Amino acid sequence: MTSPRPRPGILEIVPYVGGKSEAGCAQPVAKLSSNESPLGPSPRAVAAYRELATQLHRYPEGSSAELRHAIARRHNLDPDLVVCGAGSDELIALLVRAYAGPGDEVLYSRHGFLMYPLATLAAGAQPVAAPETGLRADVSALLARVTSRTRLVFLANPNNPTGSYLSGAELRRLRAGLPADVMLVIDAAYAEYAEAGDYDSGLELAGSTPHTVMTRTFSKLYGLAALRLGWLTAAPGVVDVLNRIRGPFNVSLPAQAAGVAALADEAHAERARAHNRTWLPWLARELTGLGLVVHPSLGNFLLVGFPRERGAAAASAHLEAVGVIPPRVEAYGLPDRLRISIGLEDENRRLVRALADFMTGRTPA
Repeated sequence: MTSPRPRPGILEIVPYVGGKSEAGCAQPVAKLSSNESPLGPSPRAVAAYRELATQLHRYPEGSSAELRHAIARRHNLDPDLVVCGAGSDELIALLVRAYAGPGDEVLYSRHGFLMYPLATLAAGAQPVAAPETGLRADVSALLARVTSRTRLVFLANPNNPTGSYLSGAELRRLRAGLPADVMLVIDAAYAEYAEAGDYDSGLELAGSTPHTVMTRTFSKLYGLAALRLGWLTAAPGVVDVLNRIRGPFNVSLPAQAAGVAALADEAHAERARAHNRTWLPWLARELTGLGLVVHPSLGNFLLVGFPRERGAAAASAHLEAVGVIPPRVEAYGLPDRLRISIGLEDENRRLVRALADFMTGRTPA
């Protein structure tokens, strides 16, 4: 009996694999694999989540109205121009589903987030990767690969896993160079950590041009990764389209409540930013001192290059043997590097000690 055939592109998908949580050793695990907030969620968000434990039989408010209004107040937006989703991953998939299909192309930067090509293939469209310069998105290269079939361009800013970013001027150049009907999606998942003077999350572009979208997440700074909560803002026409195709209850009630509470606890968010502000440069200095190549990052992680004689695969195995888990990034075309999340102080110091042993040839005890 012949099995039903899925749509073209689906069997080309290599399923996304999230960061590992277990190392298979007796030592406590330092999970530095998923760019999660090491400080965890706001206590106020935890309390809001728990308060809803007796209401799990109720459907959530379908438009996430209270959460949309909280987001709008924080970012000076019209709440009617905010769409919430089950993580920004869902919103990325909805955008591709709404605007691309068989015969269309979706453009992204070579080392951009893996969800862009995966969502594209699931929609039956063709992903197109533009080369980067110095592990950084190249506006000229992106524009050179736009064709009459291009429907969307995805740009993570800052980018995962490289940590690099485009300035506001470069974002505006990219938007100006694209055909008016090509959607530019600026994925600003790490915007809350980005403190460079010329950084631009894309919020203004999304509000001033009809085919620009900015997506955000509560998974990083706000520490709500387990609840799958994200949002975007765009022009009214785009918002209308997405509200027509998203699930009517796509964001759970506990997630909505925790998101509202997290936004209200700016002190906790600032502690998370301050922690990253301290430990990201510290870790970069320490790893550089070990002879490793550390790429500049505006996120809460570092992309670290290893010498050929002591490669990333061996480093990963060494770290896992002592209970430290960073992810490999071979799927991004970066086989000689590891992406390392910023952890708590003891986790960061433990990582440095383990890599110092690795670089000098000492084996785990």
